[in-house]
Amino acid sequence: MAAFVNLPPFDPADPLGLDDQLDAEDLAVRDTVRTWAADRVLPYVAGWFEEGELPDIRGLARELGGIGALGMSLTGYGCAGASAVQYGLACLELEAADSGIRSLVSVQGSLAMYAIHAFGSEEQKQHWLPNMASGDVIGCFGLTEPDHGSDPAGMRTYAKRDGSGGDWVLNGRKMWITNGSVAGVAVVWAQTDDGIRGFVVPTDTPGFSAPEIKHKWSLRASVTSELVLDDVRLPADAVLPEVTGLRGPLSCLSHARYGIVWGAMGAARSCFEAAVDYAKTREQFGRPIGGFQLTQAKLADMAVELHKGILLAHHLGRRMDAGRLRPEQVSFGKLNNVREAIDICRTARTILGANGISLEYPVMRHATNLESVLTYEGTVEMHQLVLGKALTGLDAFR
Repeated sequence: MAAFVNLPPFDPADPLGLDDQLDAEDLAVRDTVRTWAADRVLPYVAGWFEEGELPDIRGLARELGGIGALGMSLTGYGCAGASAVQYGLACLELEAADSGIRSLVSVQGSLAMYAIHAFGSEEQKQHWLPNMASGDVIGCFGLTEPDHGSDPAGMRTYAKRDGSGGDWVLNGRKMWITNGSVAGVAVVWAQTDDGIRGFVVPTDTPGFSAPEIKHKWSLRASVTSELVLDDVRLPADAVLPEVTGLRGPLSCLSHARYGIVWGAMGAARSCFEAAVDYAKTREQFGRPIGGFQLTQAKLADMAVELHKGILLAHHLGRRMDAGRLRPEQVSFGKLNNVREAIDICRTARTILGANGISLEYPVMRHATNLESVLTYEGTVEMHQLVLGKALTGLDAFR
């Protein structure tokens, strides 16, 4: 038995050797996104966060389209047709830069584009998806309302038919909508006489407005808006024809949550790396704090949870590529990885001490961003109940 003989050197950046699971194409995708983020986001994101804005979001979207990051796991219509693992690697690298950038890509590809790709007519796909894949058109996804987040079945936005041509008229409000005020198209979910339906809404339609939400202390380098629909009249063919009921929006959310499983580990990795670098150079009592047992214990625990989370993401990605990933398993991943990512960020802040709250380092920015990631696209409690139902067969939602 040749165990522990002629071993490769230990890699602190990849202690479990997870890169061995990646082929050349996987690594090329990861490195392309990592290089883009290093060039176009990391030098500027602290300033964007401090100012609470994402300047030139349309230019960034076109650049992301240029590297194939928008709708990248979809096939056809200008999309890259990447694997689920490759999409996950991209989400990890984007969120290692900032959660707001990953949210831009996730909402564009996994929510708005995915909804049109999965449930739209061929005409809707041909009209919207190529320009969304290139980043020339930004999309948003309207499900959450001011009074209905975890219970989307209670939404009040309503669409009714009007006129002999079968036009639809939409009225209602959506809240906490990423990309809303810069979007050219919104996928909006509404109650109808036949159940919940999805509508493709050009944002220049009269009666549609998207005031931006300010005064956020999280996801500050991201555009967040309210959607207001005031007698928005749409043609009969604006409805997504291939789905009725909550199955439509919930399947979109499962796809987006999968990206969060990876993305949260990107934020955690950034904080972990900052803590390791700081511990090697920050001296107290005459030596680097990384040489103290308590600091090493923190770093070891952070490394274990970080790479366990990445391993979980890899596993879920392989299942998705095999067509075997269940929504309950996505809930498992989001619940674990976001929770552990926040803990890693908070531990990193203790290693950096007072410097941990400075935007000179990424730690507090990631920590505050993850407070949003913790609750959007399913709160902790909702994912616990999804798993609880799966484990017991008993529905505790009501």
